[in-house]
Amino acid sequence: MSKTLKKLNQQVMVITGASSGIGLSTARMAAKKGVRLVLAARSEGALNQLADEIVQAGGQAVPVGADVSREEDIQLIVEAARQAFGGFDTWVNNAGVGMYGKLEEVSVDDMRRLFEINFWGQVYGSLAAVAELKAKGGALINVGSTVSERAIPLQGMYSASKHALKGFTDALRMELEAEGAPLSVTLIKPGPIDTPFPLNARNYLDAEPQHVPPVYAPETVARAILHAAEHPVRDVFVGGGGKGIAAFGQLAPGATDRAMRGFVIPRTKSEKPPLPRAANALEYPSERLAERGDYPGHVKEISVYTRVAQTGLLRGAVLVGTGLAGWGLWRSSRK
Repeated sequence: MSKTLKKLNQQVMVITGASSGIGLSTARMAAKKGVRLVLAARSEGALNQLADEIVQAGGQAVPVGADVSREEDIQLIVEAARQAFGGFDTWVNNAGVGMYGKLEEVSVDDMRRLFEINFWGQVYGSLAAVAELKAKGGALINVGSTVSERAIPLQGMYSASKHALKGFTDALRMELEAEGAPLSVTLIKPGPIDTPFPLNARNYLDAEPQHVPPVYAPETVARAILHAAEHPVRDVFVGGGGKGIAAFGQLAPGATDRAMRGFVIPRTKSEKPPLPRAANALEYPSERLAERGDYPGHVKEISVYTRVAQTGLLRGAVLVGTGLAGWGLWRSSRK
């Protein structure tokens, strides 16, 4: 059965993690394109503020306070969509949290909590979306990461959760395709994005963590998500560096390990002292309506690789991304 997706201005879209970062950027961009929105997050105050902002600008948005790690809360989102709009056409699983620290130093309780949000939250959301869309069609969009393909040091459990999400998403897609379900299943894999992610992460380091460049604006991911809501696509990297590192890691895994050890570990720590533990979103909702973080370096406002990949010129984009990542990693390993 063909997968024909509605135009954005005809859609109802669910976005989890809508009160911050990528989710917030996606919600604002979608609202401007006429999408009716069901917005979910734990930060109810910030979420209500966002919904009011969209409605006052002439859009339609319904806020739902929900913790995606609780399966019963996922059903609250589904019911809110049904009551407000009669259902939904696209479900974006975006909610997630980060964690920085050596694996030997991170508590098992924190590891489990991270998986409850990053992995099980997306599993619950995916299954709810499939139950609603399997017959009538639509789009399921899971927000993974470049670390879905290539783990990085000091974010081991975050990498593991995104690896698990990729395996789940790929298997779910194949099973639905085998049944001929008219449901598009997409995995979005952003590189480092200038959002409050490092500020909200559970941090075991002795300094505030920071992104390792190249760093992209959250709008680059929002555009990729909205493109996938209209055009069936298997997966997409946001940022050529992430695609290149993933490809280079398959071609030369040992060399990539060495380069990443030398490049990522020393650059993950900023010169700022760590934030109070109460600031981490693993345990506490942030209640800050913020798209951008505090990355001090250059932020790329567009991803040329992603735009080229979306035009269908994928092979050239892959070669360019791989070449650039290989060159960058080689240079860092020589320092």
